Amino acid sequence: MSSFPLRAGAACLIVGACVFCGPPAAADDGKDSFTVSDPRITESSGLATSRRHPGITYTHNDSGAVAQIFALGPDGSTKAVLTLGGAGARDWEAMAVGRDGQGRPAIYVADIGDNMGGAWPYVTVYRIPEPEQLRTRTLRATAFRFTYEDGPRNAEALMINPRTNRLYVVSKLFNGAAIYEAPAKLSTGSRNRLRRIADAPGLVTDAAFAPDGRTCTIRTYFGARVYDVDGNGRPGRSLTSVGLPSQEQGESVTYSADGRYLLSGSEGANQKVHRVRLPKSALPPSPSPAPDGNADKGRRDSTSESMGLFAALGVACVIGFLVVRRRS
Repeated sequence: MSSFPLRAGAACLIVGACVFCGPPAAADDGKDSFTVSDPRITESSGLATSRRHPGITYTHNDSGAVAQIFALGPDGSTKAVLTLGGAGARDWEAMAVGRDGQGRPAIYVADIGDNMGGAWPYVTVYRIPEPEQLRTRTLRATAFRFTYEDGPRNAEALMINPRTNRLYVVSKLFNGAAIYEAPAKLSTGSRNRLRRIADAPGLVTDAAFAPDGRTCTIRTYFGARVYDVDGNGRPGRSLTSVGLPSQEQGESVTYSADGRYLLSGSEGANQKVHRVRLPKSALPPSPSPAPDGNADKGRRDSTSESMGLFAALGVACVIGFLVVRRRS
């Protein structure tokens, strides 16, 4: 177990009370935000960006709701509702997109809330396949049960490293909050043990890894901070803070599909999901430009033309020399 700042490595975003340690980057002006208009969504408590369907963002309600995931389009309208067959919804608090046992895209929902301060002997994370065809349907859920190595606690944050597919849960304690790591391989037949690996800010409400696994996000009600991820896929040193727009009850965060923005959500009816640009130090590396075949062809043509010109000049010089010599 270690305390922040943690080990250096790739990159991850963590949000917390210590978000005010340095000047935050400016939040987006909201022009790319959308409003969650579905009247059934009144306690949006988690966000996840689809891997299969461009422009789709998943969300779910908080405690006491039906075990359903809503697929939202770029305008915030509901495109499909996925019901989790065999799942309960005691206190859903977070979600993430990862992979199943065969490496296919899958959606994970975390029933990990515990407002009674550790009254539940275990918590549950449900997994369903992310469907290839996005339409309203019921999908059978796989349930994974978890216990904490240091006793039950309240948590609202789940994130999955896309490189390792490993789950991480972040507790919400005001003091003594921590990041917990799940086993590399999850069991459905026995309880999986969550191992404490690092301290965390207090009042964490959500978490997410970036699509490339270089960064991860943990947010609170107050803001966000970007952190490294070490070689083992765990949060590392602090990179920068990120300012989030003021919201009624900031509960959720995820990355955009390109990893260049954060999506920040809130509980409540008709709430906006804000699109916030990440600072330069937290952006994924720009892709190298692909070789331009036409440019190469142009360079080859130009070289050929130059060589031809030099050859012609050479021939002209030889002919001129011979003519002058004959006359002399």
